[in-house]
Amino acid sequence: MQEQNLTTPASGQSSGLSLKVCGMQQPGNMLQVADLKPTYMGFIFYEKSPRYFEGKLPELPADIKKTGVFVNEEISRILEIAKQHKLDAIQLHGEESAEFCQKLKNNFQQHGNTPELIKVFSVGDHFDFQKIQAFEGIADYFLFDTKGVLRGGNGKEFDWQILKEYPSNTPFFLSGGIGPEHGEAIAELKNHFYREGKPDLLYAVDVNSKFELKPGLKKLKELKEFKQKINS
Repeated sequence: MQEQNLTTPASGQSSGLSLKVCGMQQPGNMLQVADLKPTYMGFIFYEKSPRYFEGKLPELPADIKKTGVFVNEEISRILEIAKQHKLDAIQLHGEESAEFCQKLKNNFQQHGNTPELIKVFSVGDHFDFQKIQAFEGIADYFLFDTKGVLRGGNGKEFDWQILKEYPSNTPFFLSGGIGPEHGEAIAELKNHFYREGKPDLLYAVDVNSKFELKPGLKKLKELKEFKQKINS
């Protein structure tokens, strides 16, 4: 099948999908990936993850949003790490409640700094979109990942057709087993939202394990080609 590009059928204009490269671990590799100019770079602050990050971040370009990934973490710890690494976005990958998210946001506002807030939802064979309602107006973005044994990085995709029933106006990240071979499927989903008159709902693509030589070490050539493909 001939590969589609990410354009609206009506206007032919580029969709401009953002790219998030998550699970970064090695400073040298971070700088190499930074040269590819992803919109987001993710660092996992969850000790049970094989991509757990500890140490000091290198100096990264200001236009790359440093994203901290947390799982059921204490607010005080999130605030501490966000300050230490000057994070631009916070991704909550656990069972955090809407009340927790609002309290976290309030704490950031009190300190004069409000990173973007990304709330993750795990998707299995089915998904009840009522789960996201309580987070409307609190989270800046939702992220849909594959429900699996690990907190991300499972290397498996869910049935993205579920998202065609997405009822919200909050933009979302697509995640879960995305690899170099998924350009056409992502294009099809993006164009679905164009046809629905909501071209910005599918805001970003989040990649991780399918672009690795080993946990935390990303493949540069594959990332470069994928970024070009989703923005062709």
